[in-house]
Amino acid sequence: MKPLKRSVRRSVLVAHVAVSVSWLGLTIGLLALGLAAFLTQDTSLAQAATRSMKIFGDWLVVPVALLSLVSGVVLALGTPWGLARHRWVWTKFWLTSITAGLSIFSLRPGIDEAAARGAADIDLVIAPSVATTTYFFITAISVVKPWGLTRRGRRLRTAADPAARASSRSAT
Repeated sequence: MKPLKRSVRRSVLVAHVAVSVSWLGLTIGLLALGLAAFLTQDTSLAQAATRSMKIFGDWLVVPVALLSLVSGVVLALGTPWGLARHRWVWTKFWLTSITAGLSIFSLRPGIDEAAARGAADIDLVIAPSVATTTYFFITAISVVKPWGLTRRGRRLRTAADPAARASSRSAT
């Protein structure tokens, strides 16, 4: 993919950060509602919480998860970071893909069942807890950028840098 123009890159970056923060907030909201529904003895509160979770699940989880994944891939492919050049980007990609899949194919059906019953079980506390922890971890590695290059990234860097190629040839 061709590198993104500066204005396009900035726009996609703003959209990616906004939608990713939204996903984190959405998950914290689902966690709060799941806790309320699970811990309360008040059936009307449990029903209201699970119905609210269903609205979040039906209207927000899928688009927010997919927009986060797609905007991240566009940024990775359209910038020098690349998708598989740096371990932190590769890790973010896989964690985002996995959590998006789990949110769509596991969390939403669980929310639908709880809303139909009008009560939540511990699964609707655990899933958003794990997701929230994962999103905080993804945010941290986005800021810290640990672990260096992947094998592919080292190979691409060596191929692009004539001085590195010369020193690797002289070392052998």
